[in-house]
Amino acid sequence: MGSLKVTLCAGAALATALCASAAHAYAEDGGGVSVTPVAPAPGTDVTLRVPDCTEKSAVAVSAAFESDVRLGLAAGDGVLVGAAQVRTTVRAGVYAVRVDCGEHARRGTLTVGEGRRPGARPSAPASPVAPVDAGGGGTARLAAADSGERARSQAPGTAQTVTGLVLAGIAAVAVALRGVRSRSRGTG
Repeated sequence: MGSLKVTLCAGAALATALCASAAHAYAEDGGGVSVTPVAPAPGTDVTLRVPDCTEKSAVAVSAAFESDVRLGLAAGDGVLVGAAQVRTTVRAGVYAVRVDCGEHARRGTLTVGEGRRPGARPSAPASPVAPVDAGGGGTARLAAADSGERARSQAPGTAQTVTGLVLAGIAAVAVALRGVRSRSRGTG
């Protein structure tokens, strides 16, 4: 039974450590502007996210963008979202991103990676130029129009990443407990 207590205490300590670091990471990330992908090459499309903004729309400004970026509310979670394109002529480095959220300015950074290799073909457009209204593709646009939102594919944020790590830790503890239980039944 002593082994079981040690396993439970280790699991609780792991969960506490993960939750504390998650709260710290979320607090740091929650006030600024997040950019996905993290290190885009020149000419790449990026997605901007600004949580907890008091406005329903805002404009993001950066020297790395082709133009100012209009941000709008995402699916009712209070996060402003927008898409931008990194200038093709921008040099690799770190660029400031500023979003005016009411009376407060939110700030973030964009780290532009190395440029594309010479002779590389441009990437395909993010969405079809002339989509065909067939099957689910044609109805998806209508469903999005009814809800007033566009369907978006986004990478998980800090909160989702931390939640996944916590769940993975809990699963590891559960597997360890099962192993301890099966060993104690087999030897007892």
